[in-house]
Amino acid sequence: MTQTDEIDDSAAPLIEHLAELRTRLIHSVVAFIIGMVICFTVATPVFNFLTNPLCQVLAERGQDCDLIFISPQEGFFVAIKVSLLGGFMLSFPYIGMQMWRFVAPGLYRQEKNAFLPFLLASPLMFLLGAAFAFYVVTPLAYDFFLGFQQFGAEGEAIPAGPEAVQPGLSVVFQGSAQEYLNLTIKFIVAFGLCFQLPVLLTLMGKAGLVSAEGLGAVRKYAVVAILVLAALVTPPDVITQVILFVVVYGLYEVSIFLVRRVETKREDQLRAEGYYDDEEEFDDPLMDEFDEDDRDR
Repeated sequence: MTQTDEIDDSAAPLIEHLAELRTRLIHSVVAFIIGMVICFTVATPVFNFLTNPLCQVLAERGQDCDLIFISPQEGFFVAIKVSLLGGFMLSFPYIGMQMWRFVAPGLYRQEKNAFLPFLLASPLMFLLGAAFAFYVVTPLAYDFFLGFQQFGAEGEAIPAGPEAVQPGLSVVFQGSAQEYLNLTIKFIVAFGLCFQLPVLLTLMGKAGLVSAEGLGAVRKYAVVAILVLAALVTPPDVITQVILFVVVYGLYEVSIFLVRRVETKREDQLRAEGYYDDEEEFDDPLMDEFDEDDRDR
């Protein structure tokens, strides 16, 4: 099989590649705008769905789930942010297909077969991380935050005199819709990106950029980096930081396992093709004597 059979014809000049890239980008932007418009028309139901973790925590505390707008334009910007997030998620499969159709002609058939599973796994892992953040982490975080409310005792004030009793101080949650959405999106995006770690490291391992032994050797530095990451991308509460650290470190260990499997398959393939020599040298006293006789001569 010749190289011409292995790789697609991509002898087009640079200007044609740039023109194709522009076409792919235009298609991607149009798909994103269409997805954004669709999500804008249903922004209210989507936002109501995103408030489920908060409403669940408030219901357990016997409080009403009421968010407020603290500025006239806040409702519009909430709808825009919901549309941006939803539009990107709706259009991502089409955008990924456009990226693949632009890159694929320059890849060998073997490289296509190796890269395509990672392209499919990436959105699935992002959705898995987003679901984990929405259904597990977000309720725990809001339960922690709302635990700092203060409910004052009801009392009757005495009209006058130094012994007047004032009603107790109450500090209760009256959340801004935009602030709640910002925090929820931060959780979703942070965990969605962190769940890309196995995909990224496995792809790098397949390309020979990292090894399982190397990843294991820098494990202690990875722990420090994950702790810093957990402190930066999560709110300043211990619960979400610990959850993110445990999850990301677990994904790091899973990545080492996947990279080791990739290396094992690569060695098996090279061994089957005769390019990998794993014969172990052994010490034979008789052979050592012959070597010494040869050196004496």
